Amino acid sequence: MDEASRGLLALGRRLMEVGYRFTTVTPATQRLVNSRPDAERAQSLADIFGWSRAFEPNRFSSDLFDLMQAAQVCERVPGTALWRSTVRFATLEGALFAHSAFPTTARDAVFFGPDSHRFVNALKQRVIRAERIVDVGCGSGVGGIVLAKRGVGRSPAVLVDVNADALRLARVNANLAGIAAEAIHSDVLGGVTNEFDLVISNPPYLLDDARRTYRDGQGEYGEGLSRRIVQETIARLRTFRNGGRLLLYKGAVVVRGSDTFLCSIQSELSQPGVRHDYQELDPDIFSDELARPSYEGAERIAAVFLQVHVEGRAA
Repeated sequence: MDEASRGLLALGRRLMEVGYRFTTVTPATQRLVNSRPDAERAQSLADIFGWSRAFEPNRFSSDLFDLMQAAQVCERVPGTALWRSTVRFATLEGALFAHSAFPTTARDAVFFGPDSHRFVNALKQRVIRAERIVDVGCGSGVGGIVLAKRGVGRSPAVLVDVNADALRLARVNANLAGIAAEAIHSDVLGGVTNEFDLVISNPPYLLDDARRTYRDGQGEYGEGLSRRIVQETIARLRTFRNGGRLLLYKGAVVVRGSDTFLCSIQSELSQPGVRHDYQELDPDIFSDELARPSYEGAERIAAVFLQVHVEGRAA
């Protein structure tokens, strides 16, 4: 870790010591709550590190502000004596996760929110055994870290992303959770060299004009990156002796009653030695996105969960 990352780790540990807790909400909810008259300035640690509100350093313990400065995660609000944190901290499954401050407008922002909870809940409902986990498009690392905390995987979890900031935060978050993890730069599985038997992913799946890494799913309806993950995972797992599984959570656009993601991966799922289970977890998420021109013709965005079993060479 570099000096700033070590500082961020110390800051996270300090927040854990004082019992900090925060559930990160959707951007729409965050915007609404922060627009209330009493939300102009931070009154608590949750206001600073959850709601991303401006704060006066002298209202809180000096050691906390010192830790923020050491972690390089505080910036002056222009024209005022106030400061703002450039990271948020969320709690989930007894662990603390650092992620980007609100609003997440930067192209390399690291997102954490209700989808993180849906992803983790979907994973928890499956019986999962594995030797080595690879979390593709890990972001904050929530999927791989939670499974590792639950005892899944005998080898360190592998957290991969194309976003350097995501990998930095994932390393910090793994240390905060007390689990062994390897964070590596990789476009899907291209940079993963060792054998594995479980791939998990909550990839970007929206159409984003700003091409933000954490949002832009590519393809006609945001299914492009997810399809690549399915393709590359099946191709890699079938080369291993015992094969393995893919567990993927995403939003799927429904057009004229047809799930565009599921339609796009039919050829992959129909290959010999490949079995799958596909579930719609929530029929309607991110409905506000449908007002954008990119979604013309779309009826809804559903939260879906795909489980793929791939037979290996020994089958």
